Amino acid sequence: MFGMFKKTTIPTAAEALPGRPDPIPTAQTHFVNGAALKGPYPEGARKIVFGLGCFWGAERLFWKLPGVHVTAVGYAAGHTPNPTYREVCTGMTGHNEVVLVVYDPQTAPLSGLLAAFWEGHDPTQGMRQGNDAGTQYRSGIYVFDDEQKVEATESREAYGRALAERGFPAITTEILEAGPFYFAEAEHQQYLAKNPGGYCGLGGTGVACPVGTGVAG
Repeated sequence: MFGMFKKTTIPTAAEALPGRPDPIPTAQTHFVNGAALKGPYPEGARKIVFGLGCFWGAERLFWKLPGVHVTAVGYAAGHTPNPTYREVCTGMTGHNEVVLVVYDPQTAPLSGLLAAFWEGHDPTQGMRQGNDAGTQYRSGIYVFDDEQKVEATESREAYGRALAERGFPAITTEILEAGPFYFAEAEHQQYLAKNPGGYCGLGGTGVACPVGTGVAG
C-alpha cells in the first residue's frame, strides 16, 4: 500500500503472471453490516466497480453511503486469473485495486456514487494516487451496462471541465466494461473497520463534482 512497487506500464497477457484456476479464500460477510460479500444480493440491486488508489480507503468511502448494500475489495481489469495481493503488487498481473459496490439505485443513484468517486481522489495522476505509485493504483470505473457507461462518461467529461477551469491536468480515469472481479484476501476486506488507525491513502482535488449529490466524505 505504500508505493513499494513502481511499475507504471501494464503487462501484456503474454507477459502477465499465470495465476491459478481457483479463487483465493476470502471473507464470507461484510465486517461492518454483515451482508454476504458474494450475494445473493437484493432484487433490483446493481453493481459497479471503482478504482481510486489504495482499496482500503476506497472501500470505506463507499460503504458509508446510504443505499449501498455491500462493498468488497478485489482486483479487476487485469490478465492474471485469481491473483493474490502480492502478485498484484508486482505490477505483473495488470490488475487494479478496486472496490465492488452493490447499491440500490432508488436510494443510491449512480450520480451520487460517481460524485463520491470523483471527489474522493485525484483522477489526473495516471498510474499513481498520492504516494502510492504503480498500475494497481490507477483511476478507473468498470461498468456493467451501457447506461452506466454513458453516465460515467458524461460525468468524467463534466468533472474534467471543472478541473481544467482550476488548472488541473487532464483526467486519466479509464472507463471499461467490467470483466472478472477477483475478491481480495479476507484481511483486506473492510480493512479500515478492523484497523481504524490504518493507512487510507485517499486524497481529493478539493474540487466539487459538478454533477451528482456531492456525498463524498
